[in-house]
Amino acid sequence: MTPQSLPMPRRPAPVYAGFLVLCFAIAAAGGIANSYGLADWYPTLAKPSFNPPNWLFAPVWTVLYAMIAVAGARLVLSPSQDKAPAIAAYAAQLALNAAWSWVFFYGQAIGAALAVILALWLVIAATIALAWPKDRMASALLIPYLAWVSYATLLNGAIWRLNG
Repeated sequence: MTPQSLPMPRRPAPVYAGFLVLCFAIAAAGGIANSYGLADWYPTLAKPSFNPPNWLFAPVWTVLYAMIAVAGARLVLSPSQDKAPAIAAYAAQLALNAAWSWVFFYGQAIGAALAVILALWLVIAATIALAWPKDRMASALLIPYLAWVSYATLLNGAIWRLNG
């Protein structure tokens, strides 16, 4: 049975709930990684003038993860055919999202983290493009995520330059 021939769930609530659990599990995994470097290592780094206060990250990411979850559920629930490439890109961006915290905070590898976040940016952009013909709202929900990751990429690059 191919993904396109699988029956659509009759009730979308479990799909939305599953994606919320998945996305917040990714957030929790990132939080574990952050705990390894956030208290002792990150404060010692030179940061650019546009570095936001630490308290801003949690509320921004909470909203973004909720939007990412809704986008994923909408994409899976979309009646469009051939969703596999968009779903694969969606899964890849989640994996890269989780990997970045582990590389940056746990591994304290700023340059490698920059490579991960650049890949993440590309995969989010690909997910938006691939999702657009399947579910425009799913695609649109990922645009603020791409904007925040664009900012985070600039921030990661600046921290790498200042501490390289």
